[in-house]
Amino acid sequence: MEIVVDGSQVLVTSIVVWFLGASINRKVAFLDRYSIPVAVTGGLICSTLVALAYVFADWKISFDMAMRDTLLLIFFSTIGLTAKLRLLKEGGKALALLLLIATFFLVIQNVTGVLLIKSMGQHPAYGLFGGSVSFAGGYGTAIAWGGVAEEAGLKMAKEIGIAFATFGLIAGGIIGGPVGEFLIKRQKLKPLPDSDAAAPLEKISGDEATAVLAPPISSVLGTIMLLAICVGAGDLVNKMLFSHGVTLPGFLTSMMVGIILTNGADLLKVELSDTALERGGELSLQLFLCMSLMSIQLWTLTQAIGPILIVLGAQIVVMTAFATWIVYRFMGRDYDAAVIASGFTGLGLGATPVGIANMNALTSKYGPSPKAFLVIPLVGAFFIDLVNALVIKFFVALPIMAPAISQAPT
Repeated sequence: MEIVVDGSQVLVTSIVVWFLGASINRKVAFLDRYSIPVAVTGGLICSTLVALAYVFADWKISFDMAMRDTLLLIFFSTIGLTAKLRLLKEGGKALALLLLIATFFLVIQNVTGVLLIKSMGQHPAYGLFGGSVSFAGGYGTAIAWGGVAEEAGLKMAKEIGIAFATFGLIAGGIIGGPVGEFLIKRQKLKPLPDSDAAAPLEKISGDEATAVLAPPISSVLGTIMLLAICVGAGDLVNKMLFSHGVTLPGFLTSMMVGIILTNGADLLKVELSDTALERGGELSLQLFLCMSLMSIQLWTLTQAIGPILIVLGAQIVVMTAFATWIVYRFMGRDYDAAVIASGFTGLGLGATPVGIANMNALTSKYGPSPKAFLVIPLVGAFFIDLVNALVIKFFVALPIMAPAISQAPT
């Protein structure tokens, strides 16, 4: 029997999944101790229950993800609306340095995947799908390159790429928190005293809770209007660029519109509600992650589970070591660097929203990190995709890859 969950049912289910994750995190000490995002906990429990229903009751439950895709656009619109040029100028050095570090990591990720797959007696091109194509690239890149690889003779490249991307999404949400926790506790790190302005609406410290007054309804409605403009105008820009042969992901154009709007408002001395934007971004992020993880069809990943887990385990080790020893050290060896390392773990194995969820889990416990929330979204949402495309093409051009992949995806 096939059951399709769509419309408002998807929203209701995702909210229930979030509360389930929050409840489990409160009751299971190590989940809270290692800052596992609530959406990851609830989403994985839901997808596991769906898989059990499929295996034991022959019920195939699937979810309509149209609302999830809209939430992704809203989330990146909030990123754009908080990316003011004066702040970008302040974080320019850190942004450039993190991009350089990310480029180096993409090469290491691909080398790891290629060597492991080749040692298993498979074509080394499959190793790119066990590298930056699926992990740093995510579903979109895996599907795009998978189609090209299948045309070039790599059987089931698309399915393998999706499987790696799925496990990477899960792994990025699981290990990012522990990486940040390890660095913060071992080095006894604390946020800068002047970072309090960026604190969330509610900040829990021990048994005491302090709350900031919610923004007025005018600010909330104004923020909703701006987000709608970002999504709508971003879609128009995307279609216009596509008609001229330029293909960009929808979330990127929505974010670009947000950047233009917020800096235009800055020039006109019009203040936007940072509090409303922060809450809007967090809500869309949490619901997006819940929907992404609860909809994973785990039973489809069993065909090549052995090699996939071996490669995944190796990439987790590489990522953990890289985030701890390279990202943390080069980004300043302070509290911000630890939060950035946690976020980098999420975006390097799964997706930018996973990295930001990792950082949210840490900062809600220890305090804000404006620097981390400036550089990670920008590197993950835009720059890393461009660099990853160049790195993939470099590896594809190597003689060892011939004749499996000979052209780039369009």
